[in-house]
Amino acid sequence: MFDLPYLLPTEAALRKVTEGPLGKAMLKKLEGKGMVGLAYWDNGFKEMSANKPLHMPADYKGLKFRIQSSKVLEAQFRALGAIPQVMAFSEVYQALQTGVVDGQENTPSNIYTQKFYEVQKYTTLTNHGYIGYVVVVNKKFWDGLPADVRGELEKAMNEATAYSNKIAATENQEALDEIKKSGKTQIIVPTAAETAAMRKAMEPLYQEMASRVGKQLIDDVVKTTQGATN
Repeated sequence: MFDLPYLLPTEAALRKVTEGPLGKAMLKKLEGKGMVGLAYWDNGFKEMSANKPLHMPADYKGLKFRIQSSKVLEAQFRALGAIPQVMAFSEVYQALQTGVVDGQENTPSNIYTQKFYEVQKYTTLTNHGYIGYVVVVNKKFWDGLPADVRGELEKAMNEATAYSNKIAATENQEALDEIKKSGKTQIIVPTAAETAAMRKAMEPLYQEMASRVGKQLIDDVVKTTQGATN
């Protein structure tokens, strides 16, 4: 679900899901796998980069994009007429440098720390997708803890989550500032019309991925996030 492009368009929309009943219900599903989900931690929202300007869906046609292993991300780039290529994170810089792939998607902090901006002429601030983590604990261990200890750990986890997400936001902003300052990649801020065109190109994915992600879950996210604009 979190890989679906433009499903969580803003931080406010993301929080309505992760901090609300829907987020808790999703964590609950992990219990069948012997895990207890404790929290969602941000990496951040993803941007697109390539050696050509990316404004409209047509700009992606025929380009090779590195992706994490994900059927949803594969379908995302195919919807744009691009060629997705699964590749380890550690290999991306060299692949971009040598032209094995033409572009990639990542959070500003990842783009900065891995120096992807040095080998990409353009970076478009699409904020089209989200990278995050689920904090989990072994269910048997967790259930075996005294209730008061569990309660204190839950409180500590809430504090750690707020702290972690604040760090992620700061690091992404600082990374973006440094990338801009470097002058090595041109930053493109999409217009409202360009964002609308990208969303429209991605819409068929929601139906296409319904059997994998769950139609009900996608519908619930859309319903939950309506009106969350900031």
